[in-house]
Amino acid sequence: MSDPNGPRPRPVALGKIVNTHGIRGELRLLPFNPDTEAVYPGVELTLRRGATTRVTTVRSVRPHKNLLLVTLEGVDTMNAAEELVGYEVEIDAGALPDLAEGEAYHFQLVGLAVETTAGVHVGVVDEVFSTAANDVCVVRREGGEVLIPYVQDIVREVDLEARRLVIEPIPGLLDD
Repeated sequence: MSDPNGPRPRPVALGKIVNTHGIRGELRLLPFNPDTEAVYPGVELTLRRGATTRVTTVRSVRPHKNLLLVTLEGVDTMNAAEELVGYEVEIDAGALPDLAEGEAYHFQLVGLAVETTAGVHVGVVDEVFSTAANDVCVVRREGGEVLIPYVQDIVREVDLEARRLVIEPIPGLLDD
């Protein structure tokens, strides 16, 4: 039997609650993307640790070093906040801010087939991570993996509908 409201949007991990801050229930959230704009007052988040989940709403958020200091509805004391340390924070993909033309979220890149501008199949994006310089796609292929810098000189096209990423490899990039 199908859901009359349609499929539920896919949850996307935003970060992890790493500690409390102060005595009034504020939490230290370490975001996976330090530039995220997905955590804002009024947004609904899911907190997950193992099989335990809790849906809550953000009351306030402010940046602090490489963290976000977040207060959640119903979490008003340090004791209540301490219970949430270690939870991963998720948001429904449909609630994420819209991106500019040509941009994609990391989770959207995972699973894309990678090919060169010459049409040669390279592999499939297995993971995406950020470095100080740029994002990097970990591409699984026969015999191992290759790291593809997600930069304009290499990534020429991202077609989410066709589920493919087209690259212009620089010399040595695809060498074993």
